[in-house]
Amino acid sequence: RGFRIELGEIEAALLTHPSVGQAAVVVREDQPGDKRLTGYIVPARELSAEDVSAFRAAGGALRTHAAAVLPDYMVPSAIVVLDALPLTVNGKLNRSALPVPEYAGQGESREPASPEEAALCRIFEKVLGVPDIGVDDNFFDLGGHSLLATQLAGHIRATLGRDVPIRAIFETPTPAGLAKRLGPEKHSRPVLSPRRR
Repeated sequence: RGFRIELGEIEAALLTHPSVGQAAVVVREDQPGDKRLTGYIVPARELSAEDVSAFRAAGGALRTHAAAVLPDYMVPSAIVVLDALPLTVNGKLNRSALPVPEYAGQGESREPASPEEAALCRIFEKVLGVPDIGVDDNFFDLGGHSLLATQLAGHIRATLGRDVPIRAIFETPTPAGLAKRLGPEKHSRPVLSPRRR
């Protein structure tokens, strides 16, 4: 999108986290025309099965860590935890063996409290291609990025008839947060009453 991406710089940012031992970052195009930065990390120490689950759940925290030192367009859309980075016989990173990241909603989120929240969950699912998005799921933790944020704003305008600034999506990237920003639906014109002769 016109920005210069330095994969090595992103990897260096991930490696500054004390829990990360190895890191690799690639640009994936799992759907035609949808390129996403994906980070692959290996923990700094051997973890138990419970620790691995917790570490995988902390992918959002690692993205937040990277966002503190990188511009938003260089923060990976997903971070995948591996036991080891796949290597070729020559000892180089085997990019074709890196797994496809899985995006999924929390599934345990509360039910939408308003028609706006329900509609925004469906719009998130359509833009991200991720099922079962809940009202508290974060757009960027589910693979969203600045270009998709622009599409999200367009879908909100087309579906709900209200404009959402791109900045609002970055500040409140959940259906619940955006619903509060939208507020209750207002009529654009006064309600007309029948005229008496």
